[in-house]
Amino acid sequence: MNKNEFLKLTISYFKSHKSNYILFCLFAGIFSITFSLYHLPLEPVVYAFTLCVYIGLIFGIIDFIKYYKRHKFLVDLQKRITVSIDELPPSRDMFEKDYRTLMTLLHNAKVQTASKADLTRTDMVDYFTLWAHQIKTPIAAMHLLLQTEENEQNAELSMELFKIEQYVEMVLQYLRLDNMTSDFVLKRYSLDDIVKQAVRKYAKMFIRKKIKLSFTELSCEVLTDEKWLVFVIEQILSNAIKYTNKGKISIYMNPTKEKTLVIEDTGIGIAPEDLPRVCEKGYTGYNGRADKKSTGIGLYLCKQILTKLSHTIEMESEVGKGTKIFIDLATNDLHVE
Repeated sequence: MNKNEFLKLTISYFKSHKSNYILFCLFAGIFSITFSLYHLPLEPVVYAFTLCVYIGLIFGIIDFIKYYKRHKFLVDLQKRITVSIDELPPSRDMFEKDYRTLMTLLHNAKVQTASKADLTRTDMVDYFTLWAHQIKTPIAAMHLLLQTEENEQNAELSMELFKIEQYVEMVLQYLRLDNMTSDFVLKRYSLDDIVKQAVRKYAKMFIRKKIKLSFTELSCEVLTDEKWLVFVIEQILSNAIKYTNKGKISIYMNPTKEKTLVIEDTGIGIAPEDLPRVCEKGYTGYNGRADKKSTGIGLYLCKQILTKLSHTIEMESEVGKGTKIFIDLATNDLHVE
């Protein structure tokens, strides 16, 4: 405890006991005035007062030490108490007992509220998970129907249906985000294989928008979870294609930093004021407001997933020239299956 905290504690102690000190001084004053009015010698009063001060000081110091220890115990308890209030010290008087009863009532109410919220969220997650799986059937059926006849309209509809499929996948990953660590399968994978999976998925969109892909062999092995990292790269590619009207998207390893994947586009770029916040939940920025369809969830999911995989994401961008996404795939403290 530093000096400021100790001073605050001392002031708090004297404030909580000031009525006792005031009463003591008042009694001493009454005795002094009474002896003075009756012309009695004041020496015995002064002597008794001095003894009382010394005795009171000793008891006060002992009481302050107990006060300090109790305060320290409660402060330490704040750092470790989580779901139970059983560790609280016993009540010393009726007021503390009343406060403890009040805390118990509030704690029980909090537990009930949290339990209801967890139950509600579980029901919601179960419903949307079921919905996401059920919606895949009609999506697959529509894909088959659109493939029966090749024309411009059907090709356009297929692209829009592909976007719907990606949004459904995003819903599933968002719902799994809190418990994603239980789904991890950590192994060493070829980064080329992971990136090529994502590229193949978006091949039609590259062709549709006439965007060139520049892919340099990565020749890198990373410790990660394949499914989740593929999802992250898909999201970044989706954004790159979405905001690139002409030019190319390049995928390569950062030559200056080991195990750092770079996905670069020649799109509309990100405004400097938006760049620090694009990975925040629900933040769409200038581009999102202009597009009117952005959810502000994609990059947020990427950031959360990469953090849990012990990877990092950074970006550089210039409006009108494009964006570079840097994914540092170095890992720390991960258990290899």
